[in-house]
Amino acid sequence: MKNTEYITERHFIHRVGWLRAAVLGANDGIVSTSSLMVGVAAANTSHSNIVIAGIAGLIAGAMSMAAGEYVSVSSQTDTEDADIAREKKELAENKTYEREELASIYTKRGLDLPLARKVADQLMRHDALAAHARDELGISERVKAQPVQAAVASASTFSVGGALPLVIALIVPAHLLIPFVSGASILFLILLGAVAAYTGGASMWRGALRVAFWGIFAMALTAGVGSLFGIK
Repeated sequence: MKNTEYITERHFIHRVGWLRAAVLGANDGIVSTSSLMVGVAAANTSHSNIVIAGIAGLIAGAMSMAAGEYVSVSSQTDTEDADIAREKKELAENKTYEREELASIYTKRGLDLPLARKVADQLMRHDALAAHARDELGISERVKAQPVQAAVASASTFSVGGALPLVIALIVPAHLLIPFVSGASILFLILLGAVAAYTGGASMWRGALRVAFWGIFAMALTAGVGSLFGIK
């Protein structure tokens, strides 16, 4: 008799909460800081003013990302909590109806009604609220919104992302700032897209190209605006 070997499958959905916020923060940090400095540099301003603009953009952007993520994810959490509270009340008032509602969900997924009722009974005996939250509302602890986690991830990764082109701007002379900051930022974006895609189990090439395209577009646009309104 052969031993049956169980292979643990790798899934990445549990990373979606912090990964989304982290990628958004790093991408925004690189794109907004580099675009701001490239736009200011294209307006023929001094090297010190370009660096000051980059530092101000980095600090303001990090705070904005943290506040925005916290508020938006908190709103999602409030909605989830309200739905769970409503479901808890419905379970207390009419458990039989809720069991049939859960069984109906399972029949739509392919189970016959007697088996669906047995599954609903067993799951509700184990944890009725968790079963309804997961299968009726689509809420589970694994993917539940985490406002503080999202805010910290976004702010910290924005700061790291924004610091990369800022360091380049600090060490290169003003007349080389645009090509060096632009080139380095595109490279950083390609690496970010590839790493983020790999972490999420997706295509690295697709992730890299997607992030790089929008970064190039943003820098080109701000450089054009800076040239248009440049100091003569």
